Order: sequence, then structure tokens, then C-alpha cells
Amino acid sequence: MIPTIAVTIGDPAGVGPEIALKAARALAPRLQKGELRLRLIGAEAAIIDIGQRLSLPCPRVARSDDALGIWPIEGAAIEMGRNGPEGGRQAYEAVAEGVRRTMSGQASAIVTAPLNKESLHKAGYRFAGHTELLAHLTGARDSAMMLAHGTFRVSHVTTHIALEDVPKRVTGARIRRVLDLTIEALGRLGVANPRVAVAGLNPHAGEGGIFGDHDIRVTAPIIEDYRARGIDVSGPVPGDTVFVKLRGGAYDAVVAMYHDQGHIPVKLLGFQVDPDTGEWLGLSGVNITLGLPIVRTSVDHGTAFDIAGRGIARESSLIEAIDYALMLAKGQGG
Repeated sequence: MIPTIAVTIGDPAGVGPEIALKAARALAPRLQKGELRLRLIGAEAAIIDIGQRLSLPCPRVARSDDALGIWPIEGAAIEMGRNGPEGGRQAYEAVAEGVRRTMSGQASAIVTAPLNKESLHKAGYRFAGHTELLAHLTGARDSAMMLAHGTFRVSHVTTHIALEDVPKRVTGARIRRVLDLTIEALGRLGVANPRVAVAGLNPHAGEGGIFGDHDIRVTAPIIEDYRARGIDVSGPVPGDTVFVKLRGGAYDAVVAMYHDQGHIPVKLLGFQVDPDTGEWLGLSGVNITLGLPIVRTSVDHGTAFDIAGRGIARESSLIEAIDYALMLAKGQGG
């Protein structure tokens, strides 16, 4: 059975429609070979507008046997590069349609282009981001975010909360939940006997209690329990060295305690910048939502309103997200 990947175009005022069409163009040989089908979800007018603007080939509304097609939502083309309620509404409706199609079995996975949180809020949808929105739409509890750049994978115990609130959210139950989701995802990605490191919350993982006892009191006993059950979990490993070890191949994934601890190393590796001009040459990296009843991956960058409609957005992160979605869907039998 040919897997069908639903790709939401995100906020139509951003780079989402552009990278979706560019990814479809780049994947054309694989589509023709029957390796996968793509369905772009968004307002047809918005997709056609950016295609004509940038001379990119546009698909039609999908028929069942099309390799590439649009699953349309209601909406018109809007002004590029500006946040606003209509862009937020279309982004929400695209995700909702993608979830509906995926949960009904019409798609094997959903891959999301970026939305803008401010636009989403202006449209009346008070979600901190895609992860929280998807959990709401699917009825999932205790989902978690994993970022991946190739085999560099980082899950997060907490994400979109104030740093001052992190310690009270890093509970034993939450650490166990994220560990379990991470280990399960690695198995679906084909990693046998996964090796997972848990990052310390405090500098130097507390330095024996000098810089706080959370790592000793909460995290260490959990790791001992997993190891006693024959599961290869290490830590707590100081945050300033654990990602170097991950890059060196000592682990298959790291569980980070908070947003910036996990995001910074992945984005530092995945974002390429011209050293002479400072221009971003490419973006690589995937956002994976763990704990949903469906497979969901996403680009690891934002709407980039400043370059929207200029034809210079790179589709590499979206293609990587599609490939990760295919691996995860295959791993769960989809």
C-alpha cells in the first residue's frame, strides 16, 4: 500500500505554501515511482497564488489515485509577510483537516509547515503551538516534543512554559512519560536497544547537591529503575556535555528538561549560515510530536514572514520531516 502524507501549508502568509510546493517538486521522482502520495492541505487560492507568483507547478484538487493533489479548505489568498487572524484561521483549519483525514485512515501521517502563534491567537485559538493544538484535536494526553536532525534526537520534558516554572513541572511522572515515548519512537525508527541519556536540570547535574538537589532527588532514582529493568538509560548527564556525547554517537537520543536546553543544540546543527554574509543557506531539522494517536512531524523553523513570497525559502526541513513521517508510519504499521 502506498503511504499518503498529508502536508499542511501552515500560515499562508509565511513560507509554508512555498516550501510545500518546492518539496512536492523535489519529490516528484519518488511520487512517480509510487513510493508515496502527497496531499497539500490549505486554501486552494493560497496555493495557486504562490505557485503563480514563483512559477512553481501547482497540483489540482486531489482525486483518489493522484500521486500529488490538494485537500482544500475554505479561504482566499492573503497578503504575504503579515500576521493576522485570517492566516491563523486557515492554519488552524488546515491542521484540523489533516488530523481528521489521518485519524480516519485517509493519510498515513500529517506533516505540518509552520504557523504563527500570534496569528493563531488573533484568530481566537489559544494554543501555545502545534504540539498543544494537535493534542487538543486528537484528544491526546501527555504528548511530548522530539526534535531531530538526522540521528541527533532530543525529546523535551517541558517546552512552552516560563523558565521559572520548569522545576515544578519536571516531575518524576513526567520524566518517565517522556522516556517511555522516546524509547518507543526510537523503536519505530528502527533503533534496536535504544540508548537514551537524561540531561541534568541544574548546572553540572547539581554538582552533588551544590547547585540544587533535583537531579539527585528526582531524576537519579528514575534512571536507576530503568537500568534495573535492563533499559539503557544514562544520567543525569550535565547539559553542557550530554549533547556532545550524543553527537559522538554515545546515545541514540537525549531527554532535555526544558525548551532552550534541547532546542539550541539541534538548531545550531541544523541551521546553515554563510559565514561571509550571515545569510541563512538552509534549514534542517524535524519536530516530531510523540504520544499522539497519529504520526505527526513538522519543519523545525518558523513562518519566516520576512522572506515570504520571495522564492528563497528552502524546503530541506520539510522533506526531512516527510521522510521521518514515512519511517514512523512504517514503524507503526501504517
